[in-house]
Amino acid sequence: MSPDLYFALTLVVRMAVTAAFLIAATVTAERAGPLIGGLVATLPISAGPIYIFLAIDHDAAFIGASALGSMLSNAVNIAFSLTYCLLAQRRSLIESLAGAFVVWGLSIWLLGNQLQVGLWATIGLNIAGVIVAIVVQSRLPHIHFPRMRTYWYDYFLRAGMVAVLVGVVVTLSYHIGPAASGNLAVFPIVLTSIAIILHSRVGGRATATVLAHSAVGLGGFGLAMLTLHLAAVPLGSVWALVLTLAVSVAVNVIIFFIRRVKTA
Repeated sequence: MSPDLYFALTLVVRMAVTAAFLIAATVTAERAGPLIGGLVATLPISAGPIYIFLAIDHDAAFIGASALGSMLSNAVNIAFSLTYCLLAQRRSLIESLAGAFVVWGLSIWLLGNQLQVGLWATIGLNIAGVIVAIVVQSRLPHIHFPRMRTYWYDYFLRAGMVAVLVGVVVTLSYHIGPAASGNLAVFPIVLTSIAIILHSRVGGRATATVLAHSAVGLGGFGLAMLTLHLAAVPLGSVWALVLTLAVSVAVNVIIFFIRRVKTA
C-alpha cells in the first residue's frame, strides 16, 4: 500500500470515529436540557479526538505547544459564544453567527499573530472571559427551553462539520506548526452546529441560554488545555491526555452541582 493511500484511509477512519463520538455526545446534550447541554458542549467532543490523532502523529512537545494555542482559542471561543448570545436576542441566525465569527477571526488574528501573547496572558484572557460570561449569563432573560424534535440530518450536519475539521487539522498539522494546529483544534464548530440547529427551531433567546452556559463551561476546557500544556512533556502524550479529560469532566461536574444548589 502506498503511503498516500495509507494516509487517506487512516484519515477517513479518524474522521468517522470522531463523527460517531460527536453524535453520541450531542444526543445526550439535547435530551438533558440547556444546563447539561451547554456543559456537554464544552467537553472535548471534537478537540479530544483531534488531540489523540495529533499525539499519534507528533511528539509530546508538539502536543504541549498545540495546547497553548488551543487555550488561546478557548478564550476567543468564549467571546464567540457571548457575541452570539447578545446578538441572538434581536438578530437572525445569520447575523448572530456572522458577528460571532467576525469577533473570533479578529481576536485570533490580533492575539495570535500580532501580539503573540504568552502563557500568563493567555491564562488571564481565559479568566477574564469566564468572569464576563458569568455576568452576561446572569443578566440574560430566563427563557424556558421547549421540547424540540431532532431530525436525522441534524446529526449528519454536526458529524460532517466536525469530521471535516479533523481532516483539516490532521492534514495541515505537518505544515502549519503546533500553535496554529492548536488554534484550529478548538475551532467553534460544535458551538456553531448548536446555533444552526437550535436557532431556527426554538428561537435565538432560547439558543442563547445554551451558548451562555457553554461560555461559562469553557473555563473548564481552558483549565484542561493548561493541564495538557504543562503535562505533555513530563508525563508523555497519553497520560497527559487522560489527565486533561479528567480535569475537563471534573470542572463541568463542579459547575453542574453549583448551578443545582443555586437553583434549589
